[in-house]
Parts: sequence; C-alpha cells; structure tokens
Amino acid sequence: MSFAPPTTPRAGDASARRPAVRKAIELTAEEWRAREAEHRARADELTAGRRDRVARGQAHPVDDFLYTYYSYKPAVLRRWHPGIGVRLQGAAAEPRAAWRGYRADGADVEVDAAAVARERGLLLRGIADILRATRSRRAQFGCFGLHEWAMLYRDDSPRHAVPLRLGSRGTDAVVESHQLTCTHFDAFRFFTPDAVPRNRQPLDRAGQVGMEQPGCLHANMDLYKWAVKLGPLVPGDLLLDAFTLARDIRELDMRASPYDLTDWGYAPVAIETVAGKAEYVAFQRGFAERADEVRGELIRIVATAREAGAAPA
Repeated sequence: MSFAPPTTPRAGDASARRPAVRKAIELTAEEWRAREAEHRARADELTAGRRDRVARGQAHPVDDFLYTYYSYKPAVLRRWHPGIGVRLQGAAAEPRAAWRGYRADGADVEVDAAAVARERGLLLRGIADILRATRSRRAQFGCFGLHEWAMLYRDDSPRHAVPLRLGSRGTDAVVESHQLTCTHFDAFRFFTPDAVPRNRQPLDRAGQVGMEQPGCLHANMDLYKWAVKLGPLVPGDLLLDAFTLARDIRELDMRASPYDLTDWGYAPVAIETVAGKAEYVAFQRGFAERADEVRGELIRIVATAREAGAAPA
C-alpha cells in the first residue's frame, strides 16, 4: 500500500491549526504568548512521567527510549517555535530575539529561514533526501516487529530487565519460523550475530536512504529526530505531534516484542500468532498514515527553507 501526499487536514488534528508553510502571518504579543504557553503546557504533560522518574532515579522500559536513544531532554520539547513565515510582534525585547535561527525586524522577530538554510545546508539536504526517498516508496507491512526478536536471537543477555514471554528458546523459535525483512539500519545494527544473516538482505548506513520505507515503525519514529534537528524551522505543534507519534509507536514496538510487559500495564501483541499479526499490521497502517502527514509537512518546511537560503540576500 502506498500513500498519497495529504491534502485536507483531519478535523481535530494539530496540523489543522497550522498555517501553510509559505503563508506569512503576524501574531500579536497576546496571541503568540498564548500559543507559547499552550505549547509548554502540552509539552509538560507529555514529559511529566519522564521528569518524575528522573527525579526519583527510576527507569521505564518503554517510555524512556525516546529520551535515551534520541538523547533529547524534555526541555527540547518545551521550547516553542512559531515556524517559518510567522512574525511575532513585540518580541525583539525578548530573549528569543537572540536565539539562534531568529532575526529581529524593528520591534518584531521571526525565524530566519535563509540563515538557517545557509548554516545547515548539508543537514537540510540529508534530511530532505531521506524524507523524500521514504515517502516515495510503497509501505511494507510484513515485518511484524521481528527486529526486537532478532536482537535477542541465540543471546542470553536481554536488553531490558524484563522477562521474556516465551523464554529464550521460544524467542529463538519465533525467529527461526519467520523470514526477517527489516529495512531500517538503526534496528538491524542491533541484531545478534546469528540473526544478521537471517535478514532478507544485509543493511548498512551507506544504503539507508535507498532502503527506508513508510511502513517501518522506526523510520516513522525517526520523524521526531528530524523535527528536532530542524530546530526553529519546525512549528511547536508539529514537533509535539512527531513526539506523540514516536511515543505511540514505541509502545507498539515493545508490546509486539518478546518481552512480558504486563506488570507495566502493557498487553502483548502476540505476533507469533495469526491474530497477533493482524493486530500488529492494523496498528502499523494507522501509524503509517499519521507519519505520512508529519513527513509531508517536514518535506515542505525543508524545501521552503532551502529555497530561502538559495535566494539572493
């Protein structure tokens, strides 16, 4: 199944509240301060669990992944950006005026897309390449989350301090009864040595752009990473949408894994069964649709910034 670029935002989506990237708008001080406060409240709600655990010195096998693997602290999510083409009235006297990637124009402030593009040209090109290549391909829905199983194949050292639903031998048997079809290098690189040759094809970093596809859970989780890397170019609600998508995907990733997370409140998606496979694919399709919307917005943002950077100063 392939996905067409999104056209009309669904009612209730944060994207329905976002202006088109190319449309320049002005926000009064009252308006942009309200949006900033709303953003911070939403970010604080999303990260409350993580912040509380850090204060208590506790860990979580599911939720902590987004903070440890991607290495972005909750403060990154809390910083609000209006995005390209939004002028903030009266913000020149605010600390924001001195933030990297912004420029003042009289009493107002806006994101300096041209300067960001010139400064981060290689980064923007790399992000554009992987986003466009991923979106151009047909989504694949037959991996069933077996990457997590392949990370434990014939290895008695689980990556998490959580029991295995089927035990080590049962986990190995699931891997051996399936064809591994992973397309995401950053999952494949954690396969055990015995699992590597069982994948349909070998993967490497150099070939990543040529392999990413929009059905992959990890490729869709990575949209959060790309949104963060684009910094002030990305409006705050899109960043939080990408984070929320990644968080929801991570939950499925672990529910479909070999780990028994019932004590943590997660019912398993038993992908070793026919019913479990169907459940997994249904979730996977839904995430692919959500990711397509986020990916499309990021592609447009990068294209607009690169065009601004190429224009005469």
